[in-house]
Amino acid sequence: MADLIINGGRPLSGTIVPSGNKNSALPAFCATLLASEPVRLLNVPDITDLEKLAEFFVAQGSQITWDRARGEMRIDHARFDTSRLKADMPAGMRSTVLLFAPLLWRMKKIVVPAAAKGCSLGVRELDPHLELLQALGAEASPDGTLTLDGRFRATRCWQDYMSVTATENFVMAAVLADGESTLINAASEPHVQDLCTMLNRMGARIEGVGTSMLRVAGVKELHGGTFTINSDYHEVVTFLALGAITGGEVRVERSLPEHFDLIARSFAKLGVTVGHEGSTAVVKSGQQLAVAPTRTPNLLPKIEAAPWPYFPVDLLPCMIALSVRARGEIQFWNKVYEGGFTWLPEIAKFGAHLVVCDPHRAIVFGDRPLRPAVVDAPYIIRAAVALYMVAASIPGRSVVRNAEIIKRAHPRFVENLRSLGADVTWTE
Repeated sequence: MADLIINGGRPLSGTIVPSGNKNSALPAFCATLLASEPVRLLNVPDITDLEKLAEFFVAQGSQITWDRARGEMRIDHARFDTSRLKADMPAGMRSTVLLFAPLLWRMKKIVVPAAAKGCSLGVRELDPHLELLQALGAEASPDGTLTLDGRFRATRCWQDYMSVTATENFVMAAVLADGESTLINAASEPHVQDLCTMLNRMGARIEGVGTSMLRVAGVKELHGGTFTINSDYHEVVTFLALGAITGGEVRVERSLPEHFDLIARSFAKLGVTVGHEGSTAVVKSGQQLAVAPTRTPNLLPKIEAAPWPYFPVDLLPCMIALSVRARGEIQFWNKVYEGGFTWLPEIAKFGAHLVVCDPHRAIVFGDRPLRPAVVDAPYIIRAAVALYMVAASIPGRSVVRNAEIIKRAHPRFVENLRSLGADVTWTE
C-alpha cells in the first residue's frame, strides 16, 4: 500500500499535458478483438488495467507491442488461440466486463466472473450486460456461462438506466450482428462516443453517437487502423481544480472545450472561472473561492451529478474538495452511486464541516479553519485525489494513506504535481 506525503500550503502553477483517457483506452483495447487486422492505438495511458489486459491477450497468443514512453501500442490478434482460455475470464478488475461481447464473439462460449472488481462506489450489476447479450442472441445458463451460436442477431433494447459499460458491450456486439439494432437510454459519455467513433472508422455503421439512442447496422467484419485516444477530461478537471484550490495558475493542454460548458458552470458555482485558449484549459491565479448564491430564495446552491450530459459523477469529489475552501454552503447530489459519499468522514479530519444527508446527498459548509491531518483514502480514484487536494491547500504535513488507486487513472500523478511546484512523495 502506498501513501502520499504532502507538505501543503503552496500555490501550484504551470502547464500539464494530460494522459489519454483510461475510460476510452480500455474499451478501445477490448474492441481490437473484433478486428480482422492489426490495430494501432496512440496516446495510450500507462495504467495497471491495460497492463493486465495486455498480459491476458498475450497469454492467448496475441502479439502486442507497447512503447510506453511514446504511448503507442500495436495489437494483432491473428494468433489469438481460443483453446488456451477454456472459457475462463481474467479476474481482479472491473474492466473484465468490457470483454464479454468481444470474447463471446471470438470464442462462442465464456464463463462470466461472479464479481468483477472495480472501486468502492457501490454495487456494480452484471445483469444489464447479460440481458443485453441475451437479447443479441447469447444463451445464458444459471452458472454464468454465455454461449453464442454463430453471429449475434439484431435486436431492440431499452436500458433501465444509462450504463456506460453495458452500452459499450451492446455496441461491440451489435456492430457484427445480423441486421439493425437499436439501443434506447444509451450512455453518451465522451468515452462511449470515442468507442463508437473508433468502431465506425473500423467499418462499423453506428448512428446517433453522443445521443441516448444508438442505431447499429451490423457488418460482416471490421478492419484495423490507427486511432488516437482522446485526453482524459477527468485529469484536465483535476489539475484545474488543484490550481484553483491552491491559488495558483494551471494550464492544461489538449483539452476538449466542447465538453466543458456544464463543467465550467459548475466551477463557477464555487467562484472559479475556467477558460480555454484554443485547446488549452486555463484557471487563473488568485481566484476567491465563494459559493454563488441562487436566485431562488431559501434554496441551497447545488451541483447534481448523473450520467452524461449531466455533470460527471466521477468529478464530484473534486468539486467537494473545492467547496471545503469556498465561502458559503452548497449541496451535492450524487444520483448514481450509493457509496459516493462514504469517504466524507475522512475529509472532515482536516476540519471540514459537512453533513451527509443520505447515501446520495451531502451539504458542505465551506471556509472553516483547516489543519493538516492523516487520512485514509477509499478505493475510489477521485475521492483519493480530493483528499490530496484539501491537503495541498493546507500549510503543513499531511498524509493520504493507501492512495495508490490514483495510479489506476493518473500514471504520472506525482510527477505532474511536482512539475507544478508541489512538495509530495509516494511512500510504501
